[in-house]
Amino acid sequence: MNGMSTGVIEQPKAARAPSASKIWLKAIELTARIEKLPGRLFADVVDDWARRQPDHIALVTDDARLDYDALSKRINRYARWARSVGVVKGDTVALIMTNGIDYVAAWLGISRVGGVVALINTRLVGQSLAHCLDVAKPSYIIVAHEMMEMLESATPHLRTEAKIWTHGDARSERAIDVALAVLDDGALSPEERGDVTIDDRALLIYTSGTTGLPKAASISHRRILNWGFWFAGLAGATPQDRLYDCLPLFHSVGGIVAPCSMLAAGGSVVIAERFSASNFWSDIVRHDCTLFQYIGELCRYLLKAPPSEYENRHRLRLVCGNGLRGDIWEDFQSRFAIPRILEFYAATEGNFSLFNVEGQPGAIGRIPPLLAHRFPASLVKLDPDGGAPLRNEEGLCVPCARGEAGEAIGRIGKADEGGGRFEGYTDAGETEKKILRDVFAKGDAWFRTGDLMRLDDKGFFHFVDRIGDTFRWKGENVATSEVNDAVRDFAGVVDATTYGVSIPGTDGRAGMSAIVVNEGFDIEALPAHLAQRLPVYARPVFIRISRELDATETFKQKKGELARAGFDPGAIAEPLFMLEPRSGAYVPLDSGTFAQIVGGAIRL
Repeated sequence: MNGMSTGVIEQPKAARAPSASKIWLKAIELTARIEKLPGRLFADVVDDWARRQPDHIALVTDDARLDYDALSKRINRYARWARSVGVVKGDTVALIMTNGIDYVAAWLGISRVGGVVALINTRLVGQSLAHCLDVAKPSYIIVAHEMMEMLESATPHLRTEAKIWTHGDARSERAIDVALAVLDDGALSPEERGDVTIDDRALLIYTSGTTGLPKAASISHRRILNWGFWFAGLAGATPQDRLYDCLPLFHSVGGIVAPCSMLAAGGSVVIAERFSASNFWSDIVRHDCTLFQYIGELCRYLLKAPPSEYENRHRLRLVCGNGLRGDIWEDFQSRFAIPRILEFYAATEGNFSLFNVEGQPGAIGRIPPLLAHRFPASLVKLDPDGGAPLRNEEGLCVPCARGEAGEAIGRIGKADEGGGRFEGYTDAGETEKKILRDVFAKGDAWFRTGDLMRLDDKGFFHFVDRIGDTFRWKGENVATSEVNDAVRDFAGVVDATTYGVSIPGTDGRAGMSAIVVNEGFDIEALPAHLAQRLPVYARPVFIRISRELDATETFKQKKGELARAGFDPGAIAEPLFMLEPRSGAYVPLDSGTFAQIVGGAIRL
């Protein structure tokens, strides 16, 4: 794609950014239209742009591209495929595919006619993958042919029966590429579209939540439209913009926020197969991108990477994402000459968001007065021992003072009633666990984020940590219960408890499992076992072999002391092991290796 014509209009690097109030008002203006047309889905937005600018590039990869006209037609083919195999409103189709043009076209087309598309994490294997499929109960699974082995690893554990369609291999019995080729790509008739509205479920996107295995969050068409137009407004997106998206398309940020914000504005989305620090800046320059989407780890990796000849030759005007920590914010912006950073906070299933449109380093956002009714959020004090919200004499929650850390919560309700929608999960019980009732008044209900935050004197929110039995590593939330189950199933392991430990200079916390073993334990065989059960990011980085594990009188494991001790051999008399990055084997962790990890010489 070298030398290609992008049609991008030159914009001066030093152009003055619009005022915060104008940014907010633009986002409000764009999203206000959604409720007025309840039958208009995001696929219709693509159609509108296809009529206005049919030849303008919509989606780009290194080896393919679709203009708006071709994307509109591809969406229609997927819609007709869904109807041809019998998908009716509410039926689920699971999508197991790598980043690419067809990923976006597939979920837009299938959901257009009422199908619900479950976006499956392509890093899952075995029981974890089977769990996510069983939660979704798909009638059909579309799987990339190179991922068939991954799907087969889940087959022995699956309770759901689904028909398998493969993508990328025309020789297979059910090749969706072949089926799509013979279908009409013209506009759908009203009968084909059915009665799908913005109130209907469009997607299932998985989140680990605060405890347990991944949960499938329900995402309506309304939510997709809101995400797309809201971010288009905040970013000031136009048809001349090109956004670089190297995040997984099965995630809400990489798969919905990034592409839909550009498509909502008639811009172009450059989809990379995966993030690569060595190729990042050359890709940005080669594709002439004006924006990119990040998560915090991505920014840190770029900052630690060797200098690139391309890192200051770009025409970026904005980068957007979540998790850019305050300790690297200014260095990141300065080294790579980033004119504007739009940091935000949101949860896939959450009912409120925070946006740092002012570019305040280290803050995840604020809620301006004109939007306080739309994003009603608060911080409440927690019991330091049990983690439950504290209650006063009237049985109501206690709000945090400025500068005091507490759990972030968002009021549940309709926007015109002073609340945000919480669409919940496929499991009603899991949905109820996330609702906090009788918070500031009897009968009210608020969404629990599971995140600790604090509010500064300027009204900016700052992220502190996750609450409960999860930790974040490599940009992914890890449920300790899932890791425990996998470790305990290994021969010779009597008991196990998992927690996150901090490593200087890295975002999130690395997984560490303290285990009790007997004579049948063989640590050399442990990595192969875990590879069958857990994605890479969830496998413990450190192992501590303990004589016993402390527990409460109700048999809940006590992790506080273990987490505080960390992985320092100088403070721990018990044997410690580290997952060696290159060999993938667990090797003894001594004081010399510990010093190299803490000093940054060894990156995990």
